[in-house]
Formats: sequence, structure tokens, C-alpha cells
Amino acid sequence: MHRVRISDIAEELGLSTATVSNVLHGKTHKVSNETVQRVQALLEERQYIPSMAGILLAQNSSRIIGVIINDHEKYERHTLEDSYIASSLNRLSTEIEANGQFMMVKKTTSPAEIIRFASMWNLDGMVLMGFCDQDYCQLRSHMHVTFVVYDGYGEDAERICNITIDNFNGGFQVGTYLKAAGHTRAVCIADNQVCIDKDRYCGFCAGFGKEGADFLQVPMQKEQRIQFYKENLAQIRGYTAAFAVSDAYAFEFVRFLQQQGICVPEDISVVGFDDTPLCGLLSPTLSSVRQDVAQRAKIAMRCLTDLKQGKPVPPRIVLPVQFVQRESTQYTKQPNL
Repeated sequence: MHRVRISDIAEELGLSTATVSNVLHGKTHKVSNETVQRVQALLEERQYIPSMAGILLAQNSSRIIGVIINDHEKYERHTLEDSYIASSLNRLSTEIEANGQFMMVKKTTSPAEIIRFASMWNLDGMVLMGFCDQDYCQLRSHMHVTFVVYDGYGEDAERICNITIDNFNGGFQVGTYLKAAGHTRAVCIADNQVCIDKDRYCGFCAGFGKEGADFLQVPMQKEQRIQFYKENLAQIRGYTAAFAVSDAYAFEFVRFLQQQGICVPEDISVVGFDDTPLCGLLSPTLSSVRQDVAQRAKIAMRCLTDLKQGKPVPPRIVLPVQFVQRESTQYTKQPNL
């Protein structure tokens, strides 16, 4: 079947290809209404299928919001399957579509690739997740596209809006709860002790008390992490509570304990962080620190709009978090309330 081209439409109507292209791309301010109707009618009659990418790129505003996620090695090629990232993408998609825009998702570890991606698609704005502060500053100085950051860490930077959460207070709430529940030996599980995870651990120690609060730095790769748990099983059995700095690590830890015949929460209480939807579905349901991903998505879109319009936005927005107690934790004695 012969593919209809813009030049075919133009020749049949006795118009220039530029006029037909302008109608197709919505640039009709210099084209008469009669001509616009003629072109649109023939395009429909000939079943012309336009390149949506070409149309978007030809317009001043593509209405595409890029969501770029650091494809970190710890995700082991399953980045978009991470429960927190998936939940964030879902909420961002809702807000972007409500704003009459399109969401385009990309995984990468390279700031240079982000710059090429933004230019290639004429992005209206970006939400960046999981990169380092030096990456954000490099991007800000090498491209004009506005962007906001999820969970940036470090000094506030000009023209960069960092939307984060109160990580220290989240850890503090967990530590306070576990101490009040009668636990005397608890451990924090993370794959590093810097930036966000450090804040969560420090908050945990402040709430629980440094006496009896330990730290287990686990490998990033799952197989190595499980092996680490096996090798340190005797030490793990000595704790009555564990605070994992992500729900994903908490789910995995609960499953490991169950496979070793260790009951949750009877033998060890377990707490996660993020309160992703799975927390209320798995057995036992997981106690976690809730962050409002819907609120963060709304703020992200509002800040992107303000940045696009040249309005001032705060360099840092810190959202509150809340500890949610479920079946994976229990009191070891009557708390002093």
C-alpha cells in the first residue's frame, strides 16, 4: 500500500508542503480557516498517519516531561521494578496527565546521556531521581531544560529545586517506637552509611539510643547480601528488632528470617522505609515509614511549572514522614505511655 506523504497532500490541494506541514503541526495563525479545513479533510480522507514525535518536536512546547532515574548497580537491571520507584512513577504519571502533558521515562547512569535525551525530545521539564549533587550541577550548567530533583543531598544550588523528605525524623520515629516497645538490641540494615541512609541511621540512633543500636552494612548485590545474612546469622539472632532503610530490603530480610525458622515479629520485629503498597499486602504486613508520594508528585509538577514561567521556587522542600505500625512489629513489654 502506498504511504501518503505531506507532498502528496500538498500537490493534490495545490498548496505548498510548508502550508500542509504548518496545518499538521498546529501552526495555523498565518493560514486561512478555509485552507485549514481543506487540508484537515484531505488528511483524514487519505488516512494520513503523522509522526507524533515529529509533531511534538516541531512545536514550541513538546508537553513531554522526562522522568530520568539513575540505573544504579544495586537494582541489578530491575530499576523500574523497585517498589518505591514504581510507586513514584505511578503518581507522577497521574499528575503529568492531569496537566495535559506526557510522561517519558528513561534509565541511565550518565549525565551526558540526560543532556542528549532532553535535547532530542525537546523536553518541557524533567524529574530526576537518584543522581549525585555534582551531576545536578553539571546538568544545570549545560542545558536550559528546567528540572526538579527527588532526594538531592548536599548544599542548595541555584535554579535546582530539591524535593526531599525528613529522613532523620523517619529514622527517629522508628527508633523511638522500638525503644518504647521494650527492645534493647536493634540493628539498622543498609548498603551504605552516607547521605540519605546515614540520616535515617542517625535518626534511628537518636530515637533508640546509641546503646544497643547496631549497624549492618550489607552488599548491594542480592546473592551476596543473602550470603552475608547467612554468615552473620548468629549475630542477627541476637537482635529483637531490625530497621531496614528501604521496604525492598525489609521484605527480603523478612523472607530470609522465615526461611531460617525465625518468626516475625515473635523473634524479631522488622521495620522498613517508604511504606510502598506491598507493605499492606504481604504477610506479615510490614511496619514502615510513610512518605506521601502523591504530595511529592504534585509539588514536583507545580515547581516545574513555576520554573518554566520564571517564578522563584524554594531550593529545598522537605516533606514530613510518619511511622506506620503493622504486623511485623510487636511490643516486648508494656510500653510506658
